[in-house]
Amino acid sequence: MSEEIKRTIILENYQNPKNRGLIEDDSYEKKNTNSESCIDQIDLQIKVENDKVKDIRFDGEACAICTSSTSILINTLIGKTTEEALEIIHNFQNMIDEKEYNKKLLGDAVVYSDISKQPNRKKCALLTWEGTKEVLERR
Repeated sequence: MSEEIKRTIILENYQNPKNRGLIEDDSYEKKNTNSESCIDQIDLQIKVENDKVKDIRFDGEACAICTSSTSILINTLIGKTTEEALEIIHNFQNMIDEKEYNKKLLGDAVVYSDISKQPNRKKCALLTWEGTKEVLERR
């Protein structure tokens, strides 16, 4: 994937993020995520039914990397089983940490494959992925 395409995907997901805005619905599990090193503070709502990720919503204040990464996470995980979602998250974390990963599982999330070149941005890209993982592992 070219750098131009990566930038376009990141910018599109930052400017028009998927599922921004929280709703009043007790069937969603809630998780607050925040970064000590950036302005990022995202509240997540995750709905899992019959072991499938039915919906993920978010709101909060965050940088472009965190916001776009959250939108891409939502696009990538909705419709997946909990096991599939956790495998995708594991591969995303490995990619960010420059470990072996399955590129095919990540879809648009591969736009962050070079984020390790900017170590201060790794937490921005990972923040809501880690929060989602915590919620899914509690199930």
